[in-house]
Amino acid sequence: MVYTIVVHLRAKPDPECISKLHAKLLEASAVYSKDQETLSWFVMQSEHDPQDFCIVERYLHESSQKYHLENPYWKTFDPYVLPLLEKEMDLRRFEELAQPPGLV
Repeated sequence: MVYTIVVHLRAKPDPECISKLHAKLLEASAVYSKDQETLSWFVMQSEHDPQDFCIVERYLHESSQKYHLENPYWKTFDPYVLPLLEKEMDLRRFEELAQPPGLV
């Protein structure tokens, strides 16, 4: 099973905050996508509301987060991002559903 974390972030309405968050998320994706046992680390921005962003982190196992949390970059992420946000991050954890054998 693939362990997935989905994080919704809402930037402050200031264009500079939106721009900084956009850039930081792109940078983080490039860094975290290389972590061991990370299947993907996608970042997205709403088409309709530039303040709304989303991160989708996909790991081989729940325990794979260990490599993500041990990455030195992780210690710099929250201190930079949190002041740019209008409200707290909404973080949710999921196990991706597997298709039964024979079904596509």
